[in-house]
Amino acid sequence: MGVGSGPQLAVVGAGIAGLCAALELNALGCQVTVLERAAQPGGKLRQLHSATQPLDAGPTVLTLPGLFESILGSAGSSLEEHLVLRPLQLLARHAWSRAEQLDLYADIERTAAAIEAFAGAREARGYRRFCRDSRRIYQTLEPGFLHRPAPRLGALIATAGLRNLWQLRPFSTLWQALGDYFADPRLRQLFGRYATYCGSSPFRAPATLMLVAHVEQAGVWQVEGGMYGIARALAALLQARGVQLRYNAHVRRLHLERNRLHSLELENGERLCVSAAIATCDSAALAAGLLGAEVAEATARRPPEQRSLSAITWTGAVGTAGFELMRHNVFFSADYAAEFAALAAGRCLDAQPTIYVCAQDRQDTAAPLPEQPERILCLRNAPANGDLHCYGQEEIELCLMQSLSTLEHCGLSLLNPQAQLQATTPTDFNQLFPGSGGALYGPATHGWRASFQRPGARTRTPGLYLAGGSTHPGAGLPMAALSGRNAARCLLQDLGLMRR
Repeated sequence: MGVGSGPQLAVVGAGIAGLCAALELNALGCQVTVLERAAQPGGKLRQLHSATQPLDAGPTVLTLPGLFESILGSAGSSLEEHLVLRPLQLLARHAWSRAEQLDLYADIERTAAAIEAFAGAREARGYRRFCRDSRRIYQTLEPGFLHRPAPRLGALIATAGLRNLWQLRPFSTLWQALGDYFADPRLRQLFGRYATYCGSSPFRAPATLMLVAHVEQAGVWQVEGGMYGIARALAALLQARGVQLRYNAHVRRLHLERNRLHSLELENGERLCVSAAIATCDSAALAAGLLGAEVAEATARRPPEQRSLSAITWTGAVGTAGFELMRHNVFFSADYAAEFAALAAGRCLDAQPTIYVCAQDRQDTAAPLPEQPERILCLRNAPANGDLHCYGQEEIELCLMQSLSTLEHCGLSLLNPQAQLQATTPTDFNQLFPGSGGALYGPATHGWRASFQRPGARTRTPGLYLAGGSTHPGAGLPMAALSGRNAARCLLQDLGLMRR
């Protein structure tokens, strides 16, 4: 089938999932139009301006680049044609106080040595066992779960075997499982943070999320010029291949004909007839009727209590003093349980927060202090209540003061942050991503059933498919890209253009 022939297809949203889905469709010769309500591509892979240079305000690291290499390869291109990647040796610097710091490395033995110096030989042995088991979890789940278009317990059992799945301890929480490896509460806190990578609490997320550790150990890459370069490269490749990317094109309603998707109506009244479409908005927006009442039953509703975490972020160029920052830094609160109990109750200020700081002018090795000011992203977890609660200026300032207190306790001072940093709250995230309530990761992964309740690529409405971080296989750049590929392949299979 040549390019320009075949059915007319649409992708709603030019985030990573939408861009990857469009590439997959285009690679098989389909006509595809990408409709994006914003003025640029990227979705949650956002870029903001600072007093010096643009900075990343979304995901800050790239993992599993082989997946992007595969997607680009199917389009006759490659990663190295578009991006320069540099593997990080030091994954992150962690601090609990001025005297308590621990660096985590890509090399397991180097990290084990650091842990032994920090907490003793027993904890280092526990870390090695933790790495071994996290690798086994990933290898068990990867073929029969991650690469399927929808989460199916039966398929996973058939692929992995019931005995292997039972050994993954699906009914234990991540926090409980970490107690088998680490007696030091600081290490449980450090590795429990992996649950927040998908917007969940380590006290409620299943132990299977240990697999995140293996993904990091398989490699973490820095993108030269910033993470936003990924979105820019994918969009440029699509345009070079003749795909129409329409920005400021807000799809406000989907229309059916004979119970099948028929057309998309834009905010300006324009209607596009399509054979099928992939929607990459939060699946909760679809169920809430934000794309029209006709498709509100296409996927299951998600109550607010099932949302993942949101965040309050501060971005800008600011002076720093004291703590020797690396590119990625985590400053832990003294009481992790209290922190997540407050978040579960929908409150930000009830407990001291853990703060992530991405110092985007730093590298992963010791280097002279960059010229001041330097670009930073500060992030603290927040409840996804952006549609239920308005974060006013006074509350934002109190959250900043509380966050600065955590940093000061660990020795980091930010100079004149009130004047230099721009805040983004759950209210803002809900406006950027309607229907989400500000949740940045779709539904939370709480309990063993959660992963199997996540929406798959196919919806209840023929011709309408889902992709993005709120769908299977989950949040994060690689998973969003994979969801886009899965949705495109399901669409092509259902139209008879691709074998199952």
